Order: sequence, then structure tokens, then C-alpha cells
Amino acid sequence: MVNFGYHLARARGRAVRRLYARNLRGVVGRKVVPRTEIPFEVYSYSGEAALPEQVASIRSFLRHAGRPIRFTVVSDGTYTTSSLDLLKAIDPCVALSAASDWTPSDASGKLRTYLTTHPTGKQLALIMSLPAGAPTLYVDSDVLFFQGAAVLTALTNNTTAPAHYLADCQVSADERLFHGPAERENPVNTGVLFLSQKLDWQAGISRFLELEEEPNFFTNQTITHLAMHANGARPLDPQKFVLQLDDQFVYPDRYAGPAIALRHYVNPVRHKFWTSLTR
Repeated sequence: MVNFGYHLARARGRAVRRLYARNLRGVVGRKVVPRTEIPFEVYSYSGEAALPEQVASIRSFLRHAGRPIRFTVVSDGTYTTSSLDLLKAIDPCVALSAASDWTPSDASGKLRTYLTTHPTGKQLALIMSLPAGAPTLYVDSDVLFFQGAAVLTALTNNTTAPAHYLADCQVSADERLFHGPAERENPVNTGVLFLSQKLDWQAGISRFLELEEEPNFFTNQTITHLAMHANGARPLDPQKFVLQLDDQFVYPDRYAGPAIALRHYVNPVRHKFWTSLTR
């Protein structure tokens, strides 16, 4: 039997994204009035292929969370000049940077190659360099914020953990880096991280250096998972900071709404990013 709800949701998502992408200049021209000023920085790593998502994500953050000290978009190197200009025009707090600006100075050999040439390795280089000053929220471009995002300001008052992470709904990892099943518990997703202080990354880096084969898409997330747990990081409330796949094959978004702070729309549910854009 054909799942009409699922296919209709995907078709609607494609149509909304296409329309949004065609009218990006008009979208950016409609200025967002931030709900408040918030005392931390925000960073996001993305490229030209994710421009519509990045614009929508920033605008949802301003509307529902507020204006941060700075919202820096770190380019993977593919953004065009016109796209960078468009991002900068969203709000005065938006700043731009290149991935090459974030390679840790003490990285060498195999690790440096990974952090400077691999797409998700470049993302890891940025995360490893944060916070650069003030407490910092790192978010992927496919994260939408909702009315409950006001709770983000409370994270700056946290003194019990050096970082908080988005709890994954399943283990999405480079299994080669684990030394045993216990290390797979409480999976970390790199789509949303709040860093109050710099972390010691040795627990993750040492596993990477043991790896004899080439890194894969999830190597960076697994390094981050190991480092987060080694440093005593804590999960964000999964009821408010959502990463779920259990509504992938139904029409509605079961989670979008005023009760949540954000949802990370990973690839299997990416179409719901667009069907929930106006929620």
C-alpha cells in the first residue's frame, strides 16, 4: 500500500523549499525583530547547498531565541560571494568566517589532514576550537527554533558541566572508534552543542589516531561523543531539544510547536524542516 501521507509530506517539503530558495532575497528583506538580546555566541558550519536552510535557521533563532553576541556562519568553502552577502544581510549580528580559520594550531600529521580536507573533519575543527570567547552554541544549518527557545538563556547560568549536547535517538557513529559496547551509550549528536568552556579532546583524538582506515561521515561525531563523555558533558532536555525519527513516515511533524526549543531535522526527516517552517 502506498504511504500517501509520507509522500505528500515530502512533496510539500520540496515545494516549500523550492519557493523559499527562489525568494531568498525577499525573505531576507523582511527583517526579523529579535525577541531579546542573549549573552552567548552562536556558530554554524555550512555551504552553498544548505543556503536556504541556513537562512531559515538563523531567522528562526532570532525570532524565538533572540539576538546573540554574534552569529557566525563558517563556510565550508563552497559559498558564493552573493550567498555570503545574503547571509550577512539577515541581521547585524551575523558574521562570516572560513573553515580554514578554525584549524587548531597544534594539530599535525594525520589529524591535521583530516581537519583541513574532510568535509565533516572541517566541522570538527570548528567545534574543537569553541568557545572562542563567550559561551557558545553550535548548531547545524538544519536546526529550526521554536517558541520554547527562550530556555537557551538558562544554559549560560550553568556551572555544573563544561558542555551540553543534543541527545541522539540512535547510535550514528564510526563504530571502529569504540573499544566496547558501554562506550556506545548515551549517543551524542553534533547538530547542537552548548560549550561553556574548552574541552580536553584527547579521548576522541587518541581513538582517531588508532584508526588505520579512512575516516567516514560519522567519525567526527564519534570523536565528539567520546570527548563529551570524557569531559562530563550533559545531555540537553530531549523533550525540548528534539532529534527524533519516529515520525518519518507520517504526514505531520509530531514535535514542532511552542513547547520545544528546537528540532534537528536530520536527513530522513529533512522535509519536515520545510513543512514546519511557519509553526
